[in-house]
Amino acid sequence: MRASFRKRGKSRLTRADRLRRYLMEKLRKRWSPREIGKRLQEESPGDTALRIAPAASYRYIYVLPRGSRKTTLIQALRQARAYRRKRKPGHHEESRGTIAERLSIEERPRAVADRTMPGHWEGDLILGKQKRTVLGTVVDRTTRDTRLVPLNATDATSVRTAYAKALRSLPRAITKTRTYEQGKERSGHKPFTRDTGLAGYVAHPGSPGERGTNENTTGLSRQSVPNGTEFDQVSAREIKRVPRELHDRPRACSTGRNLLRSLITSWR
Repeated sequence: MRASFRKRGKSRLTRADRLRRYLMEKLRKRWSPREIGKRLQEESPGDTALRIAPAASYRYIYVLPRGSRKTTLIQALRQARAYRRKRKPGHHEESRGTIAERLSIEERPRAVADRTMPGHWEGDLILGKQKRTVLGTVVDRTTRDTRLVPLNATDATSVRTAYAKALRSLPRAITKTRTYEQGKERSGHKPFTRDTGLAGYVAHPGSPGERGTNENTTGLSRQSVPNGTEFDQVSAREIKRVPRELHDRPRACSTGRNLLRSLITSWR
């Protein structure tokens, strides 16, 4: 019966009112279909009626007829594309300069890759409109604790000072290493390590997967501060709101748990 229902172009969401309302509510919060499915499993573990696969959610959104409802739901997705499409592989060489006396990610302790202990961070920069303004991001690989770092400039001294200030406010027990991309704005890594105690490691050029946690978090942050944002026009209060929203989202790494619980545990 289910198969014949799908063949007629229908979806379970068209008749499951409670499930559809839940999906709409979380999409308006800019949660992804995967995150919504995780949270449903956590909140209603024994209710099989409240189950939805990410693919089914995407399919429901994209087969809706044209109109404001479909437009609103698509805009709530991270990529906000009018049509679904496959991701194309690519390779990009670093063109912003290299870092002298850097430590390669290959020299990073193997324990960092296990994600069993908090304190190992990844960092990146989010560029504003026409690259005139910039916002720094830093996220813990284990807890996904996220900090947005306001920057007045992208020279090495400005970047180092701003990141050091953000990370020095955290307990020393959860500030151990930092992994970041290539780029001359990171050339102040030696004084940064001296000021904060964090060992810094540089990812290979064109290898965003080596900083996958930060890449994913940057994509989520972009839903609140989209391309074209002038960061010098965004208030400090608004910048602080973005990590709070991220911490409330269910993430695959925490099997759907509210991320704030993980953060509280890691600070004890």
